[in-house]
Amino acid sequence: MSDWVAVVDDEAFCLTNARKLLGEANMRVSCLRSGRELLKFLEKKNPDLILLDIVMPEMDGFETYHAVRQYEARAGKKPTPIIFLTGEDNSETERRGLKMGASDFIRKPFNRDILLRRVHNTITNQKTIESLTEKATMDRLTGFLNKASGTTRVRELCKTESGALMILDLDNFKLVNDIYGHDMGDRVLMSFADIMRHNTRSEDVTCRIGGDEFMAFFCNISREEAVAALTARLNEQLLMNAEELMGEDFGLPLGISIGAAFVPEHGRRYEELFQWADHALYKAKCRGKHGYVIYGQYEESEKAGGEDLLREMEHVTKIVEERNEGGGALLLEQESFVMVYHFIRRFIKRYGGKTMKLLFSMKEKNPEKEVLREAMKSFGESLQKVLRRSDIILRSRSNQFFLMLPELSEADTGTVIGRIFGDWEKKPVHEEVEIKYVMEAC
Repeated sequence: MSDWVAVVDDEAFCLTNARKLLGEANMRVSCLRSGRELLKFLEKKNPDLILLDIVMPEMDGFETYHAVRQYEARAGKKPTPIIFLTGEDNSETERRGLKMGASDFIRKPFNRDILLRRVHNTITNQKTIESLTEKATMDRLTGFLNKASGTTRVRELCKTESGALMILDLDNFKLVNDIYGHDMGDRVLMSFADIMRHNTRSEDVTCRIGGDEFMAFFCNISREEAVAALTARLNEQLLMNAEELMGEDFGLPLGISIGAAFVPEHGRRYEELFQWADHALYKAKCRGKHGYVIYGQYEESEKAGGEDLLREMEHVTKIVEERNEGGGALLLEQESFVMVYHFIRRFIKRYGGKTMKLLFSMKEKNPEKEVLREAMKSFGESLQKVLRRSDIILRSRSNQFFLMLPELSEADTGTVIGRIFGDWEKKPVHEEVEIKYVMEAC
């Protein structure tokens, strides 16, 4: 794309000459006759450079320069480089212009080589500065502001705007890197960045503050319903994208947890708001992830819990024991399975004991019959019926079960497997599928 130069001069000859010389160098040229025309032009256009004559009626070049910078500041636009044009040989005028912030001076009538060289150098330098600034302020992977620049921007918004400061964290993201590799982890982060862009407006600010953690300021959000809706959308869309990237059976409890603080309801000091949102995020993680907590929601329940600890313990114990009454092994969701798995491993490492791991994989003998869903359900029932309460089961994929059997030797495992298949073979669907398994002591 060719460079775009706006030339502002009240002399028709100067405009014609500039258009000819710059046009021959394959530059796009817009000619304007006054400072007021330039201001109207900038409302809809964004040239790479402005050549601005100093001596003009109504608004001279210096007045126009000030007006342009004021307009850019109000509109939130980056400053356009300006080169002053002058027909005078006056060093004081030149010093004044450079002190104001002009990029350069070019004298009239134009010397072709000087005009083209100074225009080219100014535009090139400006693009280099913008590129370096972008690299210093942007996170390269996601395209969001980095922590330093994002913090600066959000701090300013907290002082003047109403809205919600949120900290967002990808739940169980480490498993993506550990199982699928860091390249896939980067793809998931980029996918999440796209999701955030589709769920934010131009006035909102998002930055990456480290790893899989992000901060955002959502303008004019002050109700819990909006935070709840956003959390649900982000979790739903992240899951859909993760399935596209890793397959429907990727099997990881990936999701988003959010901690939020409202501005100005909870204050305007960024440091306090960030701390409160971070504390709320911690509470969201403790409540099971994939959800949100707004600062202040948990204070009353925490106060109430301390009034009568013995009564509270009795109440919680009753609930837990009632919910664990049935027999058989525990069929757990992946997140719960991982927590129990690691607890058992730590316990055995410290106190000793033997544990076996088994993986059962099922395949339809005739894919056209589509009996896998029914077969997996029936096989899961056999596992829960035969195994002990201390055993844990994970449906790791749509066709696989992963088992952890504490306090079981390798010699006894054969007996357990025999009982599993003995019960399984009573199921009508068992003849329609083939089951293979592997086992390992740990």
